[in-house]
Amino acid sequence: MSREPNAQLIAVMDEAKVSNKGLAKRMKDAAARRGISLGTTHVAVQRWRDGAGIKPETAAIMADVLSAKLDRRVTPGDLGYLDQTRPTTPEPIGYPSTVPEALSMLDGLAQERADVTASDPLNIADTDLSSAILSWMIARPDGVQADRPALQRVGMRDVRAIRDAASMFMQLDFKYGGGHGHKALRHYFRHEVLPLLNASYSEKVGTALFGAAAEVSQLLAWTAYDVGNHRLAHRYLTSTLRLSQVIDDRMFGSRILGNLSHQANYLGNHTQAIQFARAAVEGAKGRATPRAMANYWAMEARALSNAGDQAGAAEAMNQAERHFEHADSADDPAWLSYFDDAELLGEFCHCFRDLKMRREAVEHAQRAVDSTDPQYARTLGFCRIVLAQSQLLNGELEAAVTTASLAVDGGDSLQSSRFQRYVTDFQAEVSAHATHPTVVAFNEQVSEALARLDDEDE
Repeated sequence: MSREPNAQLIAVMDEAKVSNKGLAKRMKDAAARRGISLGTTHVAVQRWRDGAGIKPETAAIMADVLSAKLDRRVTPGDLGYLDQTRPTTPEPIGYPSTVPEALSMLDGLAQERADVTASDPLNIADTDLSSAILSWMIARPDGVQADRPALQRVGMRDVRAIRDAASMFMQLDFKYGGGHGHKALRHYFRHEVLPLLNASYSEKVGTALFGAAAEVSQLLAWTAYDVGNHRLAHRYLTSTLRLSQVIDDRMFGSRILGNLSHQANYLGNHTQAIQFARAAVEGAKGRATPRAMANYWAMEARALSNAGDQAGAAEAMNQAERHFEHADSADDPAWLSYFDDAELLGEFCHCFRDLKMRREAVEHAQRAVDSTDPQYARTLGFCRIVLAQSQLLNGELEAAVTTASLAVDGGDSLQSSRFQRYVTDFQAEVSAHATHPTVVAFNEQVSEALARLDDEDE
Protein backbone atom coordinates (compact mmCIF):
# COMPACT_ATOMS: atom_id res chain seq x y z
CA MET A 1 0.00 0.00 0.00
CA SER A 2 1.44 3.35 -1.01
CA ARG A 3 1.83 6.13 1.57
CA GLU A 4 1.91 9.87 1.25
CA PRO A 5 5.31 11.40 2.13
CA ASN A 6 5.37 13.18 5.50
CA ALA A 7 5.66 16.72 4.16
CA GLN A 8 5.74 18.28 7.64
CA LEU A 9 8.69 16.19 8.80
CA ILE A 10 10.54 16.82 5.54
CA ALA A 11 9.96 20.58 5.84
CA VAL A 12 11.20 20.77 9.44
CA MET A 13 14.28 18.67 8.65
CA ASP A 14 15.04 20.92 5.68
CA GLU A 15 14.66 24.00 7.86
CA ALA A 16 16.99 22.46 10.47
CA LYS A 17 19.45 21.48 7.70
CA VAL A 18 19.78 18.01 9.19
CA SER A 19 20.34 14.82 7.20
CA ASN A 20 18.76 11.43 7.83
CA LYS A 21 21.98 10.19 9.42
CA GLY A 22 22.39 13.37 11.42
CA LEU A 23 18.85 13.18 12.83
CA ALA A 24 19.24 9.49 13.65
CA LYS A 25 22.46 10.13 15.57
CA ARG A 26 21.02 13.06 17.49
CA MET A 27 17.98 11.00 18.44
CA LYS A 28 20.10 8.10 19.69
CA ASP A 29 22.31 10.46 21.69
CA ALA A 30 19.29 12.23 23.21
CA ALA A 31 17.68 8.91 24.11
CA ALA A 32 20.92 7.65 25.68
CA ARG A 33 21.08 10.71 27.93
CA ARG A 34 17.63 9.71 29.20
CA GLY A 35 18.71 6.12 29.76
CA ILE A 36 16.77 4.86 26.72
CA SER A 37 18.26 2.54 24.10
CA LEU A 38 17.05 3.71 20.70
CA GLY A 39 17.99 1.83 17.54
CA THR A 40 17.13 4.63 15.11
CA THR A 41 19.11 4.61 11.83
CA HIS A 42 19.05 6.73 8.71
CA VAL A 43 16.92 3.99 7.13
CA ALA A 44 14.23 4.48 9.80
CA VAL A 45 14.31 8.25 9.28
CA GLN A 46 13.78 7.74 5.55
CA ARG A 47 10.79 5.50 6.27
CA TRP A 48 9.30 8.22 8.45
CA ARG A 49 9.89 10.76 5.71
CA ASP A 50 8.10 8.40 3.34
CA GLY A 51 5.05 8.35 5.63
CA ALA A 52 5.62 5.39 7.97
CA GLY A 53 4.20 5.48 11.49
CA ILE A 54 6.25 6.14 14.60
CA LYS A 55 5.95 5.36 18.30
CA PRO A 56 4.78 8.34 20.40
CA GLU A 57 7.88 8.14 22.61
CA THR A 58 10.17 8.20 19.58
CA ALA A 59 8.27 11.12 18.06
CA ALA A 60 8.73 13.04 21.32
CA ILE A 61 12.50 12.48 21.21
CA MET A 62 12.61 13.53 17.55
CA ALA A 63 10.71 16.72 18.40
CA ASP A 64 13.09 17.52 21.27
CA VAL A 65 16.13 17.04 19.02
CA LEU A 66 14.74 19.28 16.29
CA SER A 67 13.72 21.86 18.91
CA ALA A 68 17.34 22.06 20.06
CA LYS A 69 18.60 22.29 16.49
CA LEU A 70 16.22 25.10 15.52
CA ASP A 71 16.31 26.90 18.89
CA ARG A 72 12.50 26.94 19.01
CA ARG A 73 9.80 24.61 20.29
CA VAL A 74 8.90 21.80 17.88
CA THR A 75 6.11 19.38 18.83
CA PRO A 76 5.32 15.93 17.42
CA GLY A 77 2.28 17.58 15.84
CA ASP A 78 4.59 19.92 13.92
CA LEU A 79 6.19 16.79 12.45
CA GLY A 80 2.92 15.30 11.24
CA TYR A 81 2.37 12.97 14.19
CA LEU A 82 -0.50 14.72 15.94
CA ASP A 83 -2.88 11.80 15.48
CA GLN A 84 -0.33 9.30 16.81
CA THR A 85 0.54 11.06 20.07
CA ARG A 86 -1.51 11.39 23.19
CA PRO A 87 -2.52 14.98 23.88
CA THR A 88 -0.65 16.22 26.92
CA THR A 89 -3.09 17.14 29.65
CA PRO A 90 -1.92 20.08 31.74
CA GLU A 91 -0.78 18.93 35.16
CA PRO A 92 -2.01 20.54 38.37
CA ILE A 93 0.70 22.77 39.73
CA GLY A 94 0.32 21.13 43.14
CA TYR A 95 0.38 24.20 45.40
CA PRO A 96 -0.52 22.82 48.85
CA SER A 97 -3.31 24.63 50.68
CA THR A 98 -2.18 23.69 54.21
CA VAL A 99 1.10 23.13 56.03
CA PRO A 100 0.40 19.40 56.74
CA GLU A 101 -0.41 18.95 53.04
CA ALA A 102 2.89 20.61 52.09
CA LEU A 103 4.88 18.41 54.47
CA SER A 104 3.10 15.27 53.28
CA MET A 105 3.82 16.20 49.66
CA LEU A 106 7.50 16.80 50.43
CA ASP A 107 7.72 13.46 52.23
CA GLY A 108 6.33 11.78 49.13
CA LEU A 109 8.69 13.62 46.81
CA ALA A 110 11.67 12.62 48.95
CA GLN A 111 10.86 8.99 48.17
CA GLU A 112 11.14 9.53 44.41
CA ARG A 113 14.32 8.99 42.44
CA ALA A 114 15.53 11.91 40.36
CA ASP A 115 17.21 9.72 37.74
CA VAL A 116 13.88 8.35 36.50
CA THR A 117 12.62 10.99 34.08
CA ALA A 118 9.38 11.20 32.11
CA SER A 119 9.53 11.24 28.32
CA ASP A 120 6.68 13.70 27.89
CA PRO A 121 7.28 17.41 28.48
CA LEU A 122 6.24 19.28 31.61
CA ASN A 123 2.92 20.95 30.82
CA ILE A 124 1.45 23.43 33.31
CA ALA A 125 -1.78 25.26 32.51
CA ASP A 126 -1.43 29.04 32.58
CA THR A 127 -4.55 29.39 34.73
CA ASP A 128 -3.16 26.94 37.30
CA LEU A 129 0.14 28.78 37.34
CA SER A 130 -1.57 32.14 37.87
CA SER A 131 -3.64 30.66 40.69
CA ALA A 132 -0.53 29.37 42.51
CA ILE A 133 1.28 32.69 42.13
CA LEU A 134 -1.77 34.60 43.37
CA SER A 135 -2.14 32.24 46.34
CA TRP A 136 1.42 33.00 47.40
CA MET A 137 1.18 36.74 46.72
CA ILE A 138 -1.95 37.37 48.80
CA ALA A 139 -1.62 34.67 51.48
CA ARG A 140 -1.05 35.57 55.11
CA PRO A 141 1.69 33.61 56.93
CA ASP A 142 0.63 30.48 58.79
CA GLY A 143 3.19 31.00 61.54
CA VAL A 144 4.93 28.20 63.42
CA GLN A 145 3.25 26.26 66.22
CA ALA A 146 5.60 27.07 69.06
CA ASP A 147 6.11 25.03 72.22
CA ARG A 148 3.62 22.30 71.33
CA PRO A 149 3.89 18.96 73.16
CA ALA A 150 6.29 16.61 71.41
CA LEU A 151 8.83 13.93 72.24
CA GLN A 152 11.70 15.92 70.74
CA ARG A 153 12.83 19.49 71.42
CA VAL A 154 14.68 21.32 68.65
CA GLY A 155 17.25 24.06 69.22
CA MET A 156 19.39 26.36 67.12
CA ARG A 157 22.14 23.74 67.09
CA ASP A 158 19.87 21.50 65.01
CA VAL A 159 19.14 24.38 62.63
CA ARG A 160 22.87 25.09 62.18
CA ALA A 161 23.46 21.41 61.42
CA ILE A 162 20.82 21.48 58.66
CA ARG A 163 22.30 24.61 57.12
CA ASP A 164 25.81 23.14 57.24
CA ALA A 165 24.53 20.01 55.49
CA ALA A 166 22.79 22.14 52.85
CA SER A 167 26.02 24.04 52.25
CA MET A 168 27.98 20.82 51.83
CA PHE A 169 25.48 19.38 49.36
CA MET A 170 25.42 22.66 47.45
CA GLN A 171 29.18 22.48 46.96
CA LEU A 172 28.83 18.92 45.64
CA ASP A 173 26.14 20.14 43.25
CA PHE A 174 28.32 22.98 41.94
CA LYS A 175 31.30 20.68 41.42
CA TYR A 176 29.82 17.37 40.29
CA GLY A 177 26.31 18.14 39.04
CA GLY A 178 22.90 17.55 40.55
CA GLY A 179 22.82 13.77 40.27
CA HIS A 180 25.86 13.23 42.47
CA GLY A 181 24.33 13.87 45.89
CA HIS A 182 20.59 13.85 45.23
CA LYS A 183 19.92 10.38 46.66
CA ALA A 184 21.79 11.09 49.89
CA LEU A 185 20.21 14.53 50.21
CA ARG A 186 16.63 13.27 49.85
CA HIS A 187 17.32 10.55 52.44
CA TYR A 188 18.69 13.21 54.82
CA PHE A 189 15.74 15.49 54.15
CA ARG A 190 13.13 12.80 54.75
CA HIS A 191 14.66 11.16 57.82
CA GLU A 192 16.51 14.02 59.52
CA VAL A 193 14.84 17.30 58.50
CA LEU A 194 11.12 16.73 57.98
CA PRO A 195 10.58 14.99 61.37
CA LEU A 196 11.99 18.05 63.16
CA LEU A 197 9.24 20.26 61.73
CA ASN A 198 6.74 18.29 63.84
CA ALA A 199 8.85 18.52 67.01
CA SER A 200 8.72 21.12 69.78
CA TYR A 201 10.55 24.44 69.44
CA SER A 202 10.37 28.10 70.35
CA GLU A 203 8.97 30.57 67.83
CA LYS A 204 12.47 31.83 67.01
CA VAL A 205 13.84 28.32 66.48
CA GLY A 206 10.75 27.21 64.56
CA THR A 207 11.06 30.13 62.14
CA ALA A 208 14.73 29.37 61.55
CA LEU A 209 13.96 25.64 61.23
CA PHE A 210 11.37 26.13 58.49
CA GLY A 211 13.80 28.42 56.68
CA ALA A 212 16.56 25.80 56.83
CA ALA A 213 14.17 23.06 55.66
CA ALA A 214 13.15 25.24 52.72
CA GLU A 215 16.82 25.62 51.77
CA VAL A 216 17.27 21.83 51.63
CA SER A 217 14.01 21.37 49.72
CA GLN A 218 15.07 24.02 47.21
CA LEU A 219 18.38 22.24 46.70
CA LEU A 220 16.53 18.96 46.07
CA ALA A 221 14.54 20.79 43.40
CA TRP A 222 17.66 22.24 41.83
CA THR A 223 19.51 18.92 41.73
CA ALA A 224 16.47 17.21 40.17
CA TYR A 225 16.36 20.01 37.59
CA ASP A 226 20.04 19.56 36.84
CA VAL A 227 19.65 15.84 36.06
CA GLY A 228 16.68 16.56 33.79
CA ASN A 229 13.75 15.44 35.97
CA HIS A 230 11.70 18.57 35.41
CA ARG A 231 8.43 17.25 36.77
CA LEU A 232 10.03 16.31 40.11
CA ALA A 233 11.92 19.60 40.25
CA HIS A 234 8.75 21.58 39.61
CA ARG A 235 6.84 19.78 42.37
CA TYR A 236 9.68 20.38 44.84
CA LEU A 237 9.75 24.06 43.93
CA THR A 238 6.03 24.63 44.37
CA SER A 239 6.06 22.79 47.71
CA THR A 240 9.06 24.82 48.82
CA LEU A 241 7.25 28.02 47.84
CA ARG A 242 4.51 26.94 50.24
CA LEU A 243 7.08 26.45 53.04
CA SER A 244 8.26 30.05 52.59
CA GLN A 245 4.66 31.17 53.19
CA VAL A 246 4.61 29.54 56.65
CA ILE A 247 7.18 31.99 58.02
CA ASP A 248 6.42 34.90 55.65
CA ASP A 249 9.88 34.72 54.04
CA ARG A 250 9.09 36.77 50.94
CA MET A 251 12.72 37.00 49.87
CA PHE A 252 13.19 33.22 49.83
CA GLY A 253 9.80 32.70 48.23
CA SER A 254 10.82 35.05 45.46
CA ARG A 255 13.97 33.03 45.05
CA ILE A 256 11.80 29.97 44.40
CA LEU A 257 9.74 31.90 41.86
CA GLY A 258 13.01 32.90 40.21
CA ASN A 259 14.02 29.24 40.04
CA LEU A 260 10.65 28.36 38.50
CA SER A 261 11.27 31.10 35.93
CA HIS A 262 14.73 29.68 35.22
CA GLN A 263 13.27 26.21 34.63
CA ALA A 264 10.39 27.47 32.44
CA ASN A 265 12.86 29.48 30.39
CA TYR A 266 15.11 26.43 29.95
CA LEU A 267 12.12 24.41 28.75
CA GLY A 268 11.11 27.11 26.25
CA ASN A 269 7.98 28.24 28.12
CA HIS A 270 8.78 31.92 27.74
CA THR A 271 5.43 33.36 28.79
CA GLN A 272 5.43 31.39 32.04
CA ALA A 273 9.09 32.26 32.63
CA ILE A 274 8.23 35.95 32.42
CA GLN A 275 5.26 35.53 34.76
CA PHE A 276 7.32 33.73 37.40
CA ALA A 277 10.14 36.28 37.21
CA ARG A 278 7.81 39.26 37.49
CA ALA A 279 6.04 37.64 40.44
CA ALA A 280 9.46 37.25 42.10
CA VAL A 281 10.24 40.95 41.59
CA GLU A 282 6.85 42.19 42.76
CA GLY A 283 6.61 39.75 45.66
CA ALA A 284 9.99 40.76 47.04
CA LYS A 285 9.70 44.55 46.78
CA GLY A 286 10.46 46.11 50.15
CA ARG A 287 11.25 42.67 51.61
CA ALA A 288 14.51 41.69 49.90
CA THR A 289 18.11 42.91 49.84
CA PRO A 290 19.50 44.72 46.78
CA ARG A 291 21.53 41.63 45.83
CA ALA A 292 18.39 39.49 45.84
CA MET A 293 16.45 42.05 43.80
CA ALA A 294 19.29 42.08 41.25
CA ASN A 295 18.91 38.31 40.96
CA TYR A 296 15.15 38.48 40.40
CA TRP A 297 15.48 41.23 37.78
CA ALA A 298 18.17 39.16 36.05
CA MET A 299 15.73 36.25 35.83
CA GLU A 300 13.21 38.53 34.15
CA ALA A 301 15.90 39.71 31.74
CA ARG A 302 16.72 36.09 30.86
CA ALA A 303 13.07 35.29 30.17
CA LEU A 304 12.47 38.42 28.08
CA SER A 305 15.67 37.84 26.10
CA ASN A 306 14.68 34.28 25.24
CA ALA A 307 11.29 35.61 24.15
CA GLY A 308 13.02 38.12 21.85
CA ASP A 309 11.89 41.25 23.75
CA GLN A 310 15.02 43.38 23.43
CA ALA A 311 13.55 46.56 24.96
CA GLY A 312 12.06 44.72 27.94
CA ALA A 313 15.25 42.74 28.50
CA ALA A 314 17.37 45.91 28.40
CA GLU A 315 15.17 47.53 31.05
CA ALA A 316 15.33 44.43 33.26
CA MET A 317 19.14 44.28 32.93
CA ASN A 318 19.35 47.96 33.86
CA GLN A 319 17.25 47.32 36.95
CA ALA A 320 19.44 44.36 37.90
CA GLU A 321 22.58 46.47 37.55
CA ARG A 322 21.05 49.33 39.54
CA HIS A 323 20.21 47.04 42.45
CA PHE A 324 23.53 45.21 42.29
CA GLU A 325 25.39 48.52 42.71
CA HIS A 326 24.01 48.52 46.27
CA ALA A 327 24.58 44.82 46.92
CA ASP A 328 27.06 45.42 49.73
CA SER A 329 24.75 47.78 51.60
CA ALA A 330 22.79 45.00 53.32
CA ASP A 331 23.44 41.69 55.06
CA ASP A 332 22.47 38.83 52.78
CA PRO A 333 21.48 35.32 53.86
CA ALA A 334 24.10 32.63 53.28
CA TRP A 335 22.08 31.05 50.47
CA LEU A 336 22.57 34.20 48.38
CA SER A 337 26.37 34.36 48.76
CA TYR A 338 26.93 32.72 45.35
CA PHE A 339 25.35 35.65 43.49
CA ASP A 340 28.39 37.80 42.81
CA ASP A 341 29.66 39.89 39.88
CA ALA A 342 30.52 36.75 37.91
CA GLU A 343 27.01 35.34 38.32
CA LEU A 344 25.41 38.58 37.16
CA LEU A 345 27.72 38.69 34.15
CA GLY A 346 26.79 35.07 33.46
CA GLU A 347 23.09 35.94 33.40
CA PHE A 348 23.72 38.90 31.12
CA CYS A 349 25.84 36.96 28.62
CA HIS A 350 22.95 34.51 28.22
CA CYS A 351 20.67 37.49 27.53
CA PHE A 352 22.92 39.02 24.86
CA ARG A 353 23.45 35.62 23.23
CA ASP A 354 19.70 35.02 23.01
CA LEU A 355 19.17 38.53 21.63
CA LYS A 356 21.88 37.85 19.00
CA MET A 357 23.79 40.95 20.14
CA ARG A 358 27.18 39.62 19.08
CA ARG A 359 29.61 42.19 20.45
CA GLU A 360 27.90 42.48 23.84
CA ALA A 361 27.51 38.70 24.08
CA VAL A 362 31.23 38.06 23.53
CA GLU A 363 32.26 40.86 25.89
CA HIS A 364 30.03 39.77 28.79
CA ALA A 365 30.69 36.07 28.31
CA GLN A 366 34.46 36.63 28.34
CA ARG A 367 34.20 38.71 31.50
CA ALA A 368 32.00 36.02 33.09
CA VAL A 369 34.57 33.33 32.26
CA ASP A 370 37.44 35.44 33.56
CA SER A 371 35.73 36.24 36.86
CA THR A 372 34.08 32.89 37.72
CA ASP A 373 35.77 31.02 40.55
CA PRO A 374 36.96 27.62 39.19
CA GLN A 375 35.37 25.88 42.20
CA TYR A 376 32.04 26.56 40.46
CA ALA A 377 32.95 24.13 37.68
CA ARG A 378 29.49 23.83 36.20
CA THR A 379 28.90 27.60 36.13
CA LEU A 380 32.27 28.08 34.44
CA GLY A 381 31.35 25.41 31.91
CA PHE A 382 28.06 27.16 31.12
CA CYS A 383 29.78 30.50 30.65
CA ARG A 384 32.44 29.00 28.37
CA ILE A 385 29.82 27.42 26.14
CA VAL A 386 27.90 30.70 25.96
CA LEU A 387 31.17 32.43 25.07
CA ALA A 388 31.73 29.84 22.34
CA GLN A 389 28.21 30.38 21.01
CA SER A 390 28.76 34.14 21.07
CA GLN A 391 32.07 33.82 19.22
CA LEU A 392 30.29 31.67 16.65
CA LEU A 393 27.66 34.39 16.24
CA ASN A 394 30.57 36.73 15.59
CA GLY A 395 31.91 34.47 12.83
CA GLU A 396 34.90 33.23 14.85
CA LEU A 397 34.60 29.48 14.24
CA GLU A 398 38.04 28.33 15.43
CA ALA A 399 37.97 30.54 18.53
CA ALA A 400 34.47 29.23 19.34
CA VAL A 401 35.51 25.59 19.07
CA THR A 402 38.63 26.22 21.14
CA THR A 403 36.53 27.82 23.88
CA ALA A 404 34.01 24.97 23.83
CA SER A 405 36.89 22.47 24.08
CA LEU A 406 38.05 24.18 27.27
CA ALA A 407 34.54 23.81 28.67
CA VAL A 408 34.47 20.09 27.94
CA ASP A 409 37.97 19.74 29.43
CA GLY A 410 36.38 20.70 32.75
CA GLY A 411 35.08 17.12 32.81
CA ASP A 412 33.14 17.27 36.05
CA SER A 413 30.60 19.60 34.48
CA LEU A 414 29.52 16.85 32.10
CA GLN A 415 27.75 15.10 34.96
CA SER A 416 25.12 17.81 34.68
CA SER A 417 22.33 17.05 32.20
CA ARG A 418 21.95 20.78 31.66
CA PHE A 419 25.62 21.17 30.75
CA GLN A 420 25.41 18.23 28.36
CA ARG A 421 22.56 20.02 26.61
CA TYR A 422 24.68 23.18 26.33
CA VAL A 423 27.38 21.08 24.65
CA THR A 424 24.99 19.31 22.26
CA ASP A 425 23.35 22.63 21.40
CA PHE A 426 26.78 23.98 20.44
CA GLN A 427 27.51 20.85 18.41
CA ALA A 428 24.26 21.43 16.51
CA GLU A 429 25.22 25.04 15.86
CA VAL A 430 28.59 24.10 14.34
CA SER A 431 27.16 21.16 12.39
CA ALA A 432 27.19 23.32 9.25
CA HIS A 433 31.00 23.10 9.51
CA ALA A 434 31.02 19.36 10.31
CA THR A 435 33.98 18.62 8.03
CA HIS A 436 36.18 21.38 9.45
CA PRO A 437 39.14 19.76 11.24
CA THR A 438 38.58 21.66 14.50
CA VAL A 439 34.91 20.68 14.57
CA VAL A 440 35.74 17.03 13.83
CA ALA A 441 38.27 17.05 16.68
CA PHE A 442 35.78 18.70 19.05
CA ASN A 443 33.05 16.14 18.32
CA GLU A 444 35.55 13.35 18.99
CA GLN A 445 36.56 15.05 22.24
CA VAL A 446 32.91 15.20 23.39
CA SER A 447 32.34 11.53 22.54
CA GLU A 448 35.47 10.50 24.45
CA ALA A 449 34.54 12.65 27.45
CA LEU A 450 31.05 11.15 27.64
CA ALA A 451 32.52 7.64 27.31
CA ARG A 452 34.88 8.35 30.23
CA LEU A 453 31.95 9.62 32.24
CA ASP A 454 30.06 6.39 31.57
CA ASP A 455 33.10 4.40 32.71
CA GLU A 456 33.30 6.38 35.94
CA ASP A 457 29.61 5.74 36.65
CA GLU A 458 29.96 1.97 36.42
